[in-house]
Amino acid sequence: MAFDIAPGPAVVLPTLDYLHINPEELELASVDAAEVALNWVNSFNKVIGQSDATAVIALFELNGWWRDILALTWNFRTFHGHDRIAKFVQDRVISGESGFRDVEVASGEGMTPKLLIPYPDLAWVQFFITFDTTTGSGTGVVRLVPSMSTGALKWKTFILLTAMTGVKGHPEKTGSLRNPLPSHGFWSANRKQELEFNDREPAVLIVGAGQSGLDVAARLKVLGVDTLIIDKHSSPGAQWKNRYEALCLHDPVWYDHMPYIPFPKSWPVFTPAPKLASWLSSYADAMELNVWSSSAVSSAHYHEDSKTWEVKVKREDGTERTVKPRHVVFALGTGSSVPQMPAVPGMDKFKGNIVHSVNFGTARDYIGKKALVVGACTSAHDVASDFHHHGVDVTMFQRSSTYVMSQEHGWPILFRGTYEENGPPTEVADLLTASMPFHLAKRITSRAVAKIAEKDKELIQDLEKAGFRTNQGMEGSGFLFLASEKAGGYYIDVGTSRLIADGKIKMVSETQLSHFTETSAVFTDGREVDCDVVVFATGFGDGRGPIANIIGPELGSKLIKIWGLDEEGETNSAWRASGVPGLYVMVGNLMKCRFHSLHIALQIKATEEGLWDGKRYLDRF
Repeated sequence: MAFDIAPGPAVVLPTLDYLHINPEELELASVDAAEVALNWVNSFNKVIGQSDATAVIALFELNGWWRDILALTWNFRTFHGHDRIAKFVQDRVISGESGFRDVEVASGEGMTPKLLIPYPDLAWVQFFITFDTTTGSGTGVVRLVPSMSTGALKWKTFILLTAMTGVKGHPEKTGSLRNPLPSHGFWSANRKQELEFNDREPAVLIVGAGQSGLDVAARLKVLGVDTLIIDKHSSPGAQWKNRYEALCLHDPVWYDHMPYIPFPKSWPVFTPAPKLASWLSSYADAMELNVWSSSAVSSAHYHEDSKTWEVKVKREDGTERTVKPRHVVFALGTGSSVPQMPAVPGMDKFKGNIVHSVNFGTARDYIGKKALVVGACTSAHDVASDFHHHGVDVTMFQRSSTYVMSQEHGWPILFRGTYEENGPPTEVADLLTASMPFHLAKRITSRAVAKIAEKDKELIQDLEKAGFRTNQGMEGSGFLFLASEKAGGYYIDVGTSRLIADGKIKMVSETQLSHFTETSAVFTDGREVDCDVVVFATGFGDGRGPIANIIGPELGSKLIKIWGLDEEGETNSAWRASGVPGLYVMVGNLMKCRFHSLHIALQIKATEEGLWDGKRYLDRF
C-alpha cells in the first residue's frame, strides 16, 4: 500500500557528532541504564496523562522514530520526525482512540536495560517496555540517545517500537493456561472428529502447510481459533523435499526457530531441506494442527453480507467439500509458487533439457553432460555447486550483479546480540530486529556490511577476476534489504563462491542471452556455451497470481502488491491488509513467518471476539 506522504526529515544516524556531544563530557561509564529507563517511563506516562502531544514530542529527538505493529494503529506504521509523530500521537494516543496506557519497564531474560555502544560514535540506552491498550497488551523497545542541549545530560527518544502481543481477555493457552490432557481413548476419537470438520465450519482456512501456514495455525491453535489447513502435498512441509536435492538453508538455526517448539540444541547450524521437511511434518503433529494433505482449493468466493468465504476443496479421495470460514490465509512461503521462466528464442529447438530450478532434482541425472545455470543468486549457486560436485561441466550465466556475503564472516557481524549461540530468547531477538525502522536500519547495517566486505575482501576480488560481478546491496546495506525489496539479488556463500573464483564453475556475465541453438546457448556478445541441460534459477512471479486464480479476477484485482516496501519502509500487504476483506497473506523466511504469524493470528482473534472492526489507522500527514 503506497502512502501519499510529503517528504519528511532526512534519515540520519544519531552519532555523537550529530548530537553535538563531546565524548569526553559524556561520562558513559557512570550511566545507570536501569535508572535512565525508569525515569523515561515515569516521564512518558506523565505526559500521556496530560493529554498534550507537545509534551510527548518533547521526549523525542528531532529525527526520532516511532514504529507501531498493530498495537495503536491496527496496522504496520513507521513515523519519523516530530511532525509525523505528533500527528500520530494526537490521533491515536491523546484522543484516547487506542487506550494506550500503563507503560512499564519490562523484565525478563535478555530485557535488562543496558547502555550500548555499537560503534565508537554511537551510544544509546536500550530497554523493553510493556503496556496496555483498549483491545490488548503489548511489548516495545526503546532506544534513548544522549542530549546536552540544556547543559546537563538528558536522554531523548530516538527509537520507540510498540508491538501488540496479546488480545485483551484471551491469552494464549500455554504454560499454566494449557489445556489438561484427556485420556488416550478420548483424545484419539476427539482428534479424528476435530480433523474432519464434519460437525462445524472452521473459523480460518489456511492454504499451504509449509512453515508459513503451520506457524499461523499454531498461533491460532493456542488462541483457541478453530483452523483448517489445506495442502496439495502428501504431508506438511513436503515442498521442501520436492526442491533440488542439494537445497540447504543458508541462515543459521538461531534465526529459524518456530513458535512454541524450537529446534533441538543438537540441530545443525544450517538445515538441509529434507530434514526441515521432516521437522515440519512432526511439528504439525505435535501441535495437533488440522491438515488436509493431498488436497487442493479450487475456488473461493467471499460473501459480503455474511462476511464468510465459500471455499471448494478437492480431497485426496477425489471428493469435493465446501467449507465456509470467516477468514482465509494464503501461506505462500517466500511469496509465490509460480516459477518465473524467461522466454528465449530457440528454446523450442534446443534438444537438451530446459527446467526451472523449482523442478530441478539432482545433478546425478546429468553426469557426463554439460550444464548452463541461468541466474546468480542462491538457487543458482546451489544448483551449480551440485553439478560441480557430480563432475558435470557447468557454466553460470549472471544477468546482473549479485551481493555476496560469506556465512563465516557475515552472520556473526550482522546477528551480534540477536540470533547467535547463547544469544537472547528468540522472542527478544525478534523485537530487537523489528524495532529498527527500515530506512534507519539500512544506514546502520551499511556499517556492518562494510566490515563484512573487508573480511571477505580476498574472496570478492577473486570473484571479480573470474568475471562474477558483485555489489554491496541497496545503498550498501547488503542482503537484508534486498530480501525485503526484491526477495532475491544475493548469495550467502557456503562454498560455491570459491568454486567460481577458482574457475571450477565457469562464468558468463556482462552480456545477455540471445538465443538457443539445438546444442548451445548463444549470448549477445557472440559467446556460445555448449550445453545439454539448462536450469533457469530466475525466481518466482507475483504471488497475487495464484491467489487471483482461486478467488477470481474481480476480487483478485483488489489485491495489494504483497512484497516490496511502501514509503514508510513497511512491507506492502503481507501480514496486514491484503486489499480483500477476510483474506491475509503469509510470506517470508522462517524468521519472518515465526514473528509475523503472531500478528495475523492476533488480527483474526480480535475480529472473532468482536474487539476489532477491521479499521486501520491510515491517516496521511
